[in-house]
Order: sequence, then structure tokens, then C-alpha cells
Amino acid sequence: MSKFHDLFERNRLWAERIKEINPDYFLKLAAQQNPDFLWIGCSDSRVPANQLLDLPPGEVFVHRNIANVVVPSDLNCLSVIQFAVEVLKVRHIIVCGHYGCGGVRAAMSHENHGLIDNWLRHIRNVRRLHADAFEHVHDEEEALDRLCELNVIEQVHNVCATTIVHDAWHRGENVQVEGWVYSIRDGILKELCSRGPETVDQNPEGEVEIGTAAARG
Repeated sequence: MSKFHDLFERNRLWAERIKEINPDYFLKLAAQQNPDFLWIGCSDSRVPANQLLDLPPGEVFVHRNIANVVVPSDLNCLSVIQFAVEVLKVRHIIVCGHYGCGGVRAAMSHENHGLIDNWLRHIRNVRRLHADAFEHVHDEEEALDRLCELNVIEQVHNVCATTIVHDAWHRGENVQVEGWVYSIRDGILKELCSRGPETVDQNPEGEVEIGTAAARG
């Protein structure tokens, strides 16, 4: 019970600090949210979107799951994307993975993880589809980093392939879809790929080029 008490106390002190700086902060925040960014990230507790972007509450609309996966059967994620694009009118969708991802590591193993194996199958498919990218990789950690990057790029492809994003592009909305990776080792974000409405006619299936991620280290 004491741990919960500590959390409530930390919350109270945080709110007081904010109000000391800006007495109307929470009143304005309660009136509306107007974020420019949708963040699709991993559930890992070491990768909190607002903190690593150094942005306050209200600036980023966030969806997180194991290994930042976007699949057409996930109505939760698709509902978030639809709300972000059609209601909040975000202009940037960021798919952000991170090196050392436990979900990606689990997908690389041959162990039985139970229910989550149904989810990890999507990541295993990424490695299967891009097996050539691992042909000369013999170090396990290097392979993990490479799959973390390729997984991000594949999920960018999946976001771009949604009818939500395609419809927005055809309406003339400038929604950019970005693929980033975060290094827990040094706290730095790195861009892997970027797609926008200017590419929709060139590639109507929403496909993203694979293979540049590993070259960027």
C-alpha cells in the first residue's frame, strides 16, 4: 500500500510544480488536446514518448504495444490511427522501435512463450521476408538491432497501407509517416524512413523500401 501512497504523493507534487509555473496549465489542457504527433511505440517502460521527446502532456497522442507492431487485425491500433488522423488531425505518425527490444528478442528465439507467440509471429514474418539482410550477420546482438530496425520499417509500411492513411492522402492531407529507432544505450533517436502523400501514386500499395536501416547502423 505504501508504494501506491508514494505514487499519489509524487503525482501531487508534480501537479503543484506545474501550477507554480503556470497556474492555468491544467485548465487549458482540460479544454482540448491538439497534438501534432501520433506515436506508435513499444510498451517497454524505458521508452516513454513524452519524456524522450521532452514534450509536455497534450503534445503527443500515444499508442503502445509489444514491439510497436501495426497489423490490420488490431482494431485497437487502427482505432487510434483513425482518431488521430480524422479527429485530432495529426500531421505526423511516428512508428518508433528501440534497440534491445524484448519483444523482438523473444521473436528471434525458438522458445514457446505462450499466448504472445501469436503476436510475435508478425515480427518473425519480418525476419522471414528479409532473410537476406541477416545472411552475413553472425552476432546475436547485431541481428537483434537489425531486426528492430526492419520491424520499424515494416510497420511504417503497414501504417501507410491502411485505408485511413490512404484516404487522408487522397483528401490532400499532408500526413507524414516516420520510422524511428531509439537507443536505450545513449538516449538518442534515429530516423530510418519517411513516407508522405507525395509517394502514394508512385507506390499505391504503400510499400516501403527495406534495406536502408541496417546501413545506418
